[in-house]
Amino acid sequence: MDKSIEHEFHFSKRAQQLTSSAIREILKVTEKAEIISFAGGLPAPSGFPVDVIRLAFDKVLRDSGKVALQYGTTEGFSPLRNWIAEEMNKEGANITSDQILMVSGSQQALDLISKIMVDDGDKILVENPSYLGALQAFSVYQPNYMPVLTDDGGLVPDSITPQVAKNARFIYALPNFQNPTGRTLNLERRQKLVSIMANLNIPIIEDDPYGELRYNGTPKPSLLSLSNKLGGNVIRLGTFSKVLAPGLRLGYVIAPTSIIKKLVQAKQAADLHTCTLTQMAVYEVVKDGFLEQHLPKVRNIYKTQCNCMLEAIQKEFPAETKWTKPEGGMFLWINLPEYIDSTELLKKAVNRNVAFVTGRPFYIAPGYGQNNTIRLSFATVPEEKIKQGVSILGQLIKENL
Repeated sequence: MDKSIEHEFHFSKRAQQLTSSAIREILKVTEKAEIISFAGGLPAPSGFPVDVIRLAFDKVLRDSGKVALQYGTTEGFSPLRNWIAEEMNKEGANITSDQILMVSGSQQALDLISKIMVDDGDKILVENPSYLGALQAFSVYQPNYMPVLTDDGGLVPDSITPQVAKNARFIYALPNFQNPTGRTLNLERRQKLVSIMANLNIPIIEDDPYGELRYNGTPKPSLLSLSNKLGGNVIRLGTFSKVLAPGLRLGYVIAPTSIIKKLVQAKQAADLHTCTLTQMAVYEVVKDGFLEQHLPKVRNIYKTQCNCMLEAIQKEFPAETKWTKPEGGMFLWINLPEYIDSTELLKKAVNRNVAFVTGRPFYIAPGYGQNNTIRLSFATVPEEKIKQGVSILGQLIKENL
């Protein structure tokens, strides 16, 4: 076939709506060795327990290889689901393993939930700004977004009036160290949010990929555990990406059994089941309390790098800027003076070998976004590079004042 001939293909309306992730696009720039990248939300590789995971895969293949390499149930590996239920019940969740579905990363969970709950034009409530990957997953199903007011304390539950929430299919929230802002909901707001949404009979999607990465402050109860006495209207997403390694592509959904049944049907149509070998190996890693030894080391990595970035920002950024001080997770959120366009600032920063993600893609619609915000991730950047990159950014901001 003549490779110069390009065929035109017909794509569905849904496919025509798809766009590339702004973060993934900027990551192409950061592949250059000289770039100091605060763009990607990638976990620190120094926190991956490579040897422990390798031994777990070896053991599973040696002792149960024929089972591990066979098709498995859609719901997932029962011992791992039981372990997750036990861990959540220590926090007061009061669930059973029948309420858990294993998925190929919590990103798949977002897609499956959208598939079973959202029709074209349906209203969904989201924080503004919100996690870009969730907005991508939801947008395939063409919902109408309704922004929920946020402030320095995160989502504002009292702003969710019956009129705002009318006919909404769900609200999507990240209560711990939110991506992109790093903010955490306090206990009072968590209780209000769960109560308000229960009274409105609207589910909460509680996405908590970073909850185990707390390095400051006091742990807060999950929305799932707070919902127990209010009818259990929370669908919780969890993942092993941040506590072990993202390449495992292993996450889970906790939900009422009626929702799990529909999610199982949707997953069967998508990929039959999540990799059995990976599930069995992860269970081998976690079943005897490994995370209790491992997570303090991971938290210390992020705490050290976060403190380094905060100290550098305090030193290098002008007084006209504001920034969050996260209690955990991987991100800082910077508010620049309103007259500074973060997209133009990014172009200048890349020319000086520094990359970040502008705030604009995290907002749900053009009318709601702010052009003067940026997200910085410190997770994979060595301390000396953090200081150097923040110094360059600080100088650029001052030049644009």
